[in-house]
Order: sequence, then structure tokens, then C-alpha cells
Amino acid sequence: MAAFEYQALDSQGHSVKGVLEGDAERQVRAALREKGLTPLRVDVIDQRTETKHGHWSFSFRRGIPGAELALITRQFATLIHAGLTIEECLNALIEQVESARTRSVLAGVRTRVLEGQSLARGLGLFPESFPDIFRNMVDAGEQSGRLDDVLERLADYTEARQNLQQKVMLAFIYPALVTLVATLVVVGLLVYVVPQVTRVFENTGQALPLVTRMLISASDFLRGGGWWWLIVIVAGLFAFRVALREPHLRFRWHQMLLRLPLAGRLLRGTDAARLASTLGILTASGIPLLNAMQSAVPIVTNLPMRAAVEDALRQVRDGGSLSRALGKTKLFPPLVIHLIASGEATGKLDQMLQRAAEAQTRELENWVRALTALLEPVLILVMGGIVLFIVVAILLPIFEMNQLIK
Repeated sequence: MAAFEYQALDSQGHSVKGVLEGDAERQVRAALREKGLTPLRVDVIDQRTETKHGHWSFSFRRGIPGAELALITRQFATLIHAGLTIEECLNALIEQVESARTRSVLAGVRTRVLEGQSLARGLGLFPESFPDIFRNMVDAGEQSGRLDDVLERLADYTEARQNLQQKVMLAFIYPALVTLVATLVVVGLLVYVVPQVTRVFENTGQALPLVTRMLISASDFLRGGGWWWLIVIVAGLFAFRVALREPHLRFRWHQMLLRLPLAGRLLRGTDAARLASTLGILTASGIPLLNAMQSAVPIVTNLPMRAAVEDALRQVRDGGSLSRALGKTKLFPPLVIHLIASGEATGKLDQMLQRAAEAQTRELENWVRALTALLEPVLILVMGGIVLFIVVAILLPIFEMNQLIK
């Protein structure tokens, strides 16, 4: 029996979407007609058919959002801990999730479980929704008989990762909004207000101060060819994004970002926290270090750092030390390297990795908090300076005219 996603029309002509289970598409269409629905589209829920159907490719391109995945994992862990079977847990999750896409994915997983496959294999049909670390930990929990404990750890991991991403994003929302609003205000002044005021000065025929001439030139530029420059900038950004699809160009771009004083530290800290947290949760669940590192490679978003992890994986496979392999790259924070070395020496690598992830996360949060606290007054000073320049450029000719009258 497979799961099918359908789109149909009810008796009033309204579009209805949902998920049904059946042995074949014909059986599902017959079931819909018995309910008084006219089927328009019936598709089997299977990640492997994404590339064959355009709408499936679009629907599952991003998979389940991170926040929703964290919530589902926590609910799954609670239901398993309460003694429910995997099928009952999936049924409960399908009933309460609001997203149609998430319901379709969970229904597909439930179908595979009902066919006798393991939960990990059912999740493996939807790699865009459930990353490698998720599937590997579920597989380890099923084999060890500790699925409830593993899901609890996995829920903590997904929630912590989602919280870190939200804190970093929220920290920069306010400065970004202030910059955007201030830029729009300045552009509005230069395009609509300044020309009305400076036209009076130009009619007098007197020599204008340098700052006033600069202000008039900036206003004329925006009113004349400014829109063309805006089009050029947008086109350049689009071309830059297309160019980053090339692996070697994207690698060089990520390499340059790591050299920047602020962005480099943020990227290194974020990826180091992800790597340490992922390795810690996997090794604590009983997954061998090599398998854990293979699952952790896609977690690292910066390409030079990912290449360093892949090289460290090869060295560890050859009998090398993880801390020594990562330390050679000079890309990971020294604190993380020292804690990994301590874990390898004491045989408590999983605990030290968790401590490294927690320490790196705290340091990253404190650093982002301090950076945003510094950005706010800097933005105010910069925008205040621009407004002061506009005011001075307008007032200086007025003062000179008053002197001439006297």
C-alpha cells in the first residue's frame, strides 16, 4: 500500500487537496469518487519521483523547514517515550501538522513503515526533508533499541541548531531595517526635497559652496541616471549569484569571506559549532566516528572548511588524530581543537564535543550580541552625518545670501 497526494473538486467546484493510501492510483481515484469528489490529479508520494514531475521537484526542493522539523522531532520523541508504536506516532503527527507538504512526507514515511521497512529507510526516501544526521541517528536508535533516547537527543540537537540560526538572523534584522529605512529617507530627500530648495539658489546666480554643489550633483545623478545604475546593480547581483553556482568560483568566494575580520569570525564560529554539535550527538548515540564525520560533512556550509573536514576524515580513516587533522587547517577555533584533543586523550570524545559545541555557541552568541550593540550607534552616527551634510549644504547658501543683504 502506498500514499498518494490528490487534488480534486468537491460538489460545489472547490479545489480540495489531501493524502490517501491505496494499492494503486485507480483505487485512490475510485475512493475519491465514492466521497463525492472529482479527482484532478493523483500522485504517489515518493522522493524518487521528484525529477519526473515538475510540481514534485518544486514542492520538495527545500524539504521540511527547520523550525517545523524541530517541532516534529520533539513531538515524535514524546510519543515514542509514551509507549506508542511508530505507526501510531506517525498517524498522530499527520493529523496535527498544518503544512500539506509535511503531511505528504510523513504519509510517505508511514507507507514504507507499513510495508515492513524500518523508520530510517522510510526517512531515507526524503533526503531533502530529513538530512543524513537525522536518518543515521534514527537508524542507530532502532538497532540499539533506544529510539526514544536517540529521538530526545535529536530533538535537542534540531532545536539548538534552529535557535542558533534564529538568534543570528534576529540580531541583524534591526540594523538591516534601520539601514534600509535611512537609505530610503535620504534618497527621498535627494530626489524630491533637495531639488525644490536648491532651485532657488541656482536662480540667484551666486557662487555656491562646495558642499552645496556636491549635494546638487548627487541629486541630479539620482534623478537622471540613478535608475539606470539601480538596474545595473540588480543585474550585477543576479550575475554574481549565477556565477557562484560554479564550484571553483563559490570556493574562492567562501575563501575570501573567511579572510574578512567580522564575517570570517562569524562563519568560522557557526560552522565549528555545527560540526562539534553534530559529531557529539552522533558519537553519543553509538555511531562510529568515521560514520559520524561522513554525516557531518554536509553540515559545514563554508566550502574551504568542508574541504578541511573531508581531508580530516581521510586522515582519521588512515589512523590519524581528529584534533591534529583539524588543527593543521587553521580554520577552526583553537578552543574547539583543544577540547577535541582532550576528549581523544581521555576517551570521552562525545562529551568534549558537546562541551565544545556549547562553548562555541555561547561565544558566538556573545560576539553577535556585542557586534549588533556596536552597529546600532554606528548606524545612527553615519545616518546623522549624512543628514547633517544635507542640512549644512542647504543652509550655507542661505547664510551667504543674508550676508550679502546686510
